[in-house]
Parts: sequence; C-alpha cells; structure tokens
Amino acid sequence: MASFDVAAARAQFPALQQEQIFMDNAGGSQVLGSVADSIRSYLLNTNVQLGATYKISQASTSAYTEAYKVAARFINAKPEEISLGVSTTQLLHNLSTALKFQPGDELILSKLNHEANTAPWVQAADRLSLTVKWWAASDPTNPVCDPAELKSLLSDKTRLVACPHASNITGNISPVREIADTVHAYPRALLCVDGVALAPHRQVDVQTLGVDFYAFSWYKVYGPHLAQLYASQRIQDQVQSLAHFFKPTNTLDLKLNLASANYELTQSIPAVVEYFGAEPDKTWAEMAAHEERLQRILLDFLTANDRITVIGEASSNKDLRVPVISFTVRGIGSQQLVEAVERRSAYGFRSGHMYSHRLLAEVCGLADVDDGVVRVSFLHYNSEAEVEGLVKVLGEVLASL
Repeated sequence: MASFDVAAARAQFPALQQEQIFMDNAGGSQVLGSVADSIRSYLLNTNVQLGATYKISQASTSAYTEAYKVAARFINAKPEEISLGVSTTQLLHNLSTALKFQPGDELILSKLNHEANTAPWVQAADRLSLTVKWWAASDPTNPVCDPAELKSLLSDKTRLVACPHASNITGNISPVREIADTVHAYPRALLCVDGVALAPHRQVDVQTLGVDFYAFSWYKVYGPHLAQLYASQRIQDQVQSLAHFFKPTNTLDLKLNLASANYELTQSIPAVVEYFGAEPDKTWAEMAAHEERLQRILLDFLTANDRITVIGEASSNKDLRVPVISFTVRGIGSQQLVEAVERRSAYGFRSGHMYSHRLLAEVCGLADVDDGVVRVSFLHYNSEAEVEGLVKVLGEVLASL
C-alpha cells in the first residue's frame, strides 16, 4: 500500500486545483502556495533596499540572509559556498568567465548535457584557445555518462569535466560520486554537475557527491524562479571575482553575483524547504517511491508498443532514473502526437530537443532535431489516476494516427 499521501501534497499547490494536468514538470514545477504567500507578503510589507539600519531594512536583510543559510543547508553546503541567480544558465556563464584557466587546458563535456552546462565552456574554450573533448555516449536509445569512457579522455591537461546528474531527456541518473573520484585522480581537474533534472526528485548532498561545482533551479523544485550554484570552498581561490573592485570576495556570491539576487524570491526559499517537513529523508524517500510507481505505468505502456522507442532507461527502477520520460513514435511526428493528445484531453506536456540539441542530433541521430522527442515529466504531486488517464489517451491517439 502506498505510504505517500498525494492528495495532501496536491493541496499545497494552488495551480493543481484547475482542469490542466501538468506533465511538463521538467520545464518547471508548480509553485507551493506558501512560497507565493511569502513573496506577496514581502512585496507588500518589507520591499526595501537591504543593509540599512532602519527597522524594515533590518527585517528584510535578516530574511534574505537566513534564506541563504537555508538554501545552503538544503544541499549540505555552507552559505559562503553558494550563489543565487536568475537561472542555471546565467550562473554557469558567470562561473565560466570567472574560473581561472591556463594555456593548453582541456575541457571534457558530456553530450548528455543540457546546453546550459555546455555553451559556457565551449565559449570559454573559443575565447581562451582551450581544447574541448566530447564525452559521447555510444547507445543512441539509452545514452549514459560512462565513467570508463571518461577515464579514457582524462589527462594531466584536464581542467574541467561537465556532466548532468540526470539527463533532462532520458531521466537517467549519472554515477556522480564515481565520476568525481575519477576526475579527481588528476589534481587540476574540476567537476561541474548540472543537477537541474535531478534536484526535484532526490535529496542532494554535495559533500557525499564530492563535486566541485553543482547547479540547480529552485523553480523546478516547487519554488521561485531562481537558480543556485555551489562551489566547494576548497577550490574557490581558483574563481576570480566579477564584482566591483571595492566589494569583498570572501563568498562565492560576492564573487559571481553582479548584484544581489532578487530579494522577494530569495527570501521565500525557506518556505520550499519547510515543505519537506521535520523528516526530509523520509519525505524524499516516499516521493521517490511514488514517482517510481508513476513512471512504471507509462513505461510499461510505451515499451509494450513496437512503434515506440523510449530514449533512456526502459526500467522504472528509481535507482536508475527519475520520471522524465522521452520517446519517439515511428511514423508520427512528436509535436503531431502532442497536439493530438491536447485535442482530446487536458494533459500538458511537450516535444522538442529541450536544449539538449547535441544529444538528440549527434548521439540519438534524430533527423528532425527541432521536432525532437515527446517528453512527459512527472513530479510527486501527479497521481496514478492521472498517469493511467494519459496512457488511455495515448492508446486512443496511436490507434487513430
């Protein structure tokens, strides 16, 4: 019997109380009502510049400072090891500009990356005449970040390796700790992990993972439209400051944030973390088990149809994947299928390359990469009944096309 109370979870998300059924969650989760209330209260009561001595400014500064502490604890980091910004893409671009390189340095980039964790490094390589090595996957239907392949690419010239914790196309979970140990066999090599597709589904502990840099987006973890970047204190002397010359440089945020993060959004982060309760380990485990049941329903349907190719791990095992499920249908365009489902139902999901253009074009070999794949992505607030309804509609659409 399921131990996760999906009805209680859904009650915390006002947007779920409408007809639309949200299955495009990898593009952004719905926001908690408590987060929206926090933002509204801030704007109506304490919307002032930080750092002054008058009462309301002190209250705002305290809330902002506390949010940074909570955001850091969320991934088992220190406040001085994180920076908040408008997006993961922006934060990684800032990092690529600030990270110190030397002539001859090599960068190893996974082709499973979302472009947010590729473009900044490619541009840095072009700007500084660095060498890019591509960490390509050999299986076009189930590409993975293979540590053995990575090992063959590493050298004493390796400066940085960039890969996803989970692919935003396949949902496959990468063995980050093994990758980190492999990378750190080379003293100057650093590991930058994009955790955007993983963070809504699993508890993140950057100490256990052993990463140097880790980024994710709060707006995909039930919160405001902000992103967070971690950089281990151990290697922050390798990050130059982008800030005004008179600013201190003793935290990552002071080095990388060209201004303060959005006040009202930042101070709402504690409301997100409170959602996981007094026993967050238990909450995360229950969420993962529930999501495993959801993805099993859809994957069983998809893998039973010989017209359908699932891109990623075909098993529903929660240790191998998160519920981000992409597929193609022989003889049917991806957007064509999406629109056919939309005409029959209130289900909302999407097609395309989802900013993983290199993966779909160069690894999966999709001829029309813009039409790309169909991607359905669940979160813990989706119900089994919703997924069963989706399977029914997909069956009807496939029979008619």
